[in-house]
Amino acid sequence: MLKRYSSFLLVLFVLGLGLCALPAHGQYFRQSSYWKTHRQELSFGFGVSNFLGELGGRNQIGSPFVWDLELSKTRPAAHIDFRYFLARKMALRTRFTYGILAGNDNLTTEPFRQNRNLNFKSDVYELSVVYEFHMFSEELGHVYDLRGVKGTKSSRVGFYAFVGIGGFYFDPKTQFQNTWVRLKPLGTEGQGLEGGAPEYNNFQVCIPMGFGIRKALSKQISYGLEIQYTKTFTDYIDDVSTVYYDNDALLAAHGEIGAYLADPNLGSLAEFGINPTATGQQRGDESDLDAYLFLKAQVHYKLVKFRSGSKKYRTRIRRQKIVF
Repeated sequence: MLKRYSSFLLVLFVLGLGLCALPAHGQYFRQSSYWKTHRQELSFGFGVSNFLGELGGRNQIGSPFVWDLELSKTRPAAHIDFRYFLARKMALRTRFTYGILAGNDNLTTEPFRQNRNLNFKSDVYELSVVYEFHMFSEELGHVYDLRGVKGTKSSRVGFYAFVGIGGFYFDPKTQFQNTWVRLKPLGTEGQGLEGGAPEYNNFQVCIPMGFGIRKALSKQISYGLEIQYTKTFTDYIDDVSTVYYDNDALLAAHGEIGAYLADPNLGSLAEFGINPTATGQQRGDESDLDAYLFLKAQVHYKLVKFRSGSKKYRTRIRRQKIVF
């Protein structure tokens, strides 16, 4: 009998040493492979968009990055996306976004911009794939989640950053006599005419980047806020980029409406003996490419995948019990 007890105690002792040697995070679902049961996720977002380009902006000649933001031209935006976690802190996300971008020179008091008197609006459809790095992940309850035992609280707020590549479609329009007129067919900078600017493509490549925060509501649902800055490789989202083309040639090619929309200047600087909209004068800055911003509230829904149909296993996932 004594021999039997001695053997039993020895086995318990060896098992105890083995468990102590394991890292703490290896003993718990939350800290080991629990994330694999909900590595797929759907998200929906609603918010606002804003344009960074030639039209509108602050009361000064073009400022770089977000310093030229015109808040009054903020417009709605929405998205839907699918996220797949490659690891606990890394994910790939595919997203489709719709937004409206707009700008208007009559919102600034900077003399040259105001005299230029151009305006535009464009729907934007963006499809992107980005890499996300989650520095912190939102979780509910305590770190070890043992019932009846109080422990260190888990992080309730998640934080992540992302960067990727995408493509988008745009089609600038301007308001004329209470009607929105497409600008590309009018070749406002002489596109398609001798010596004019090259024609631009409505489909372009972009680089979306930004960061976001998340907070858990339940094991499957969380919400958050995200800001995205999108760098583009075109300067024609607002149909303004290079210099003024000969207005008489535009009149002959596209009629009175085309000629007027290419140069609807107010003539407010004529009294100073200057004509900043004459042929060859600067209309935009082709070296400063357009960009846009999205700020959206989001709801995330985890698509839970159980490894087994076992009721015991499902209960263990819900309770996040110890797993040895």
